[in-house]
Amino acid sequence: MPGNGLNKFKLIRMTSRNKTARVAGILYLILILFGIISLAYIPSLLIDRESAAKTFENITNSEFLFRLGIVSGIITFLIYILLPLALYKLLHEVNKVYASLMVIFALISVPIFFVNILNKFSVLTLINNPEYLKKFGETELQTQVMLHIESYYNGIEISQIFWGLWLFPFGYIVYKSGFLPKILGIFLMLGCIGYLTTFFGGFLYSDFNKTIISEIARYPATIGEIGICLWLLIMGTNKLKWNKQ
Repeated sequence: MPGNGLNKFKLIRMTSRNKTARVAGILYLILILFGIISLAYIPSLLIDRESAAKTFENITNSEFLFRLGIVSGIITFLIYILLPLALYKLLHEVNKVYASLMVIFALISVPIFFVNILNKFSVLTLINNPEYLKKFGETELQTQVMLHIESYYNGIEISQIFWGLWLFPFGYIVYKSGFLPKILGIFLMLGCIGYLTTFFGGFLYSDFNKTIISEIARYPATIGEIGICLWLLIMGTNKLKWNKQ
């Protein structure tokens, strides 16, 4: 019967789409976990941006932890290559132009990161080569290490532009999809605005990170990204109707 064949085709298509959703959810979860480790947890243990001496001491005494942060960052951005491609496969039928923009904005940040991470490799070079201590002296060497750390954070600030930009087309497609929650699409689009607000506010106003606007700007992206990660991983795309699309 033609109807049975059509239903079978729809079932196969839905099964394939759910597998893609689960893969994207797993990639997103890995990205979030390793991102927290590399961008927040390990730096909070080692980096004191008010004290070059303390930062130098922490890195020297916990070099393995510092190296683990580098490895975590590399894993994060290797996943960041795969995630937008998996999301493109899942969402491109909704809007191919926005899906393409999503991938482009996400992937632009990847080479920025790999150039930026060289600053941390330079830190390892400085602390592991005794000749630098002889040449610069302890205070100057600590200053050089801190300069590379600050340069790394400057690169992170630039990356934030594209971490925000990719969320707008991503959120728009989620909102329009019909098989993913619209509310998550709204939070993702607001997350884009939050990232851009954080970057430009922090760049133009030195005490911006102490303001209430800075605190509020961080929430939409956090809610949207963790929310869509868990939805893809646990719920897939079965819970909302695809047939209406």
